[in-house]
Amino acid sequence: MCLGIPGLIVETNVRHEHLARVEVNGVGRVINVALLEDEHLVPGDWVLIHVGFAMSKIDEEEAKLALASLHMMGGIFTDEVEALMTSPSTTTAGVPTRGASEPWE
Repeated sequence: MCLGIPGLIVETNVRHEHLARVEVNGVGRVINVALLEDEHLVPGDWVLIHVGFAMSKIDEEEAKLALASLHMMGGIFTDEVEALMTSPSTTTAGVPTRGASEPWE
């Protein structure tokens, strides 16, 4: 599965037409827009970015929905890690541990 991140084009590069500066959730990045050269991208356009390449042009509504989904997934991951870190360990003092060759009951 591939993950595309929405980015807002804030500047195109006159000297290097296949590069653009985007803002992704408040962080600036330079990306390659060569795959979308027929889209005539301008500052204010939203693109879906994968590994530094703009893969498709999207509208603002789609970008907001994608960002909200990513934040939600990030929250779920953070909650899961927190639950794991605060749960009792099976290797704490007084709790017997199993060796790798012992079967689970």
